[in-house]
Amino acid sequence: MGLLNGFILPPKAESKGLPCQSMRVRLIKRMIDIVGGVIGLFFSAPVIAYAAIAIRMDSRGPIFFRQVRVGENGKPFTMFKLRTMVDGADRMVMEMLHKNPLKGPAFKIPNDPRVTHVGRYLRRWSLDELPQFWNVLKGDMSLVGPRPEEIQIVELYNDYQRQRFMVKPGMTGPMQVNGRGGLDFDQRLQLELDYLKNYTLLEDIKLIFKTFSAVLTGE
Repeated sequence: MGLLNGFILPPKAESKGLPCQSMRVRLIKRMIDIVGGVIGLFFSAPVIAYAAIAIRMDSRGPIFFRQVRVGENGKPFTMFKLRTMVDGADRMVMEMLHKNPLKGPAFKIPNDPRVTHVGRYLRRWSLDELPQFWNVLKGDMSLVGPRPEEIQIVELYNDYQRQRFMVKPGMTGPMQVNGRGGLDFDQRLQLELDYLKNYTLLEDIKLIFKTFSAVLTGE
């Protein structure tokens, strides 16, 4: 797959205040991703198997949800999740837009009727995200990074905002531990850009521990 619609990062990204990660940092981060991805996939495999059975018994449709997202340098990739909505949920968005409380293009409504009974439990404990360990091992994603963005939303980004694609998207990141889906478009982007501007490997480790805390408390 090539770059999304010829999408590339704006030149001289550093001049915008977002420094590029050094080769050493990127190598260490990739090693952490591989180790974390292997361990995560090993321990999550039984959970995914049980969840797959529950999804199959609860509603019609595929077990896994696949969607093309935008990755590093604008390269599209297929992201995997456990399905938490009724089959064909994407086609129901237009008739529900008036219920969306968020500003901007992000769409998330409270008590979404498209979410299945099993899906609510999977989302509460973030179990639907477990298949993304496979994306991490493939190199499409990192354990920590900006949220994987949908193609149609990327079209609304300006050049400065597109610099979030200087790095791989993550299974978790600043957005997931600071309000998660309750943040609007601009708030989420600012969190992610601040994360990149002040990036350190130590911050990644802190975000991983914060994610464990958020998942265990169901926040």
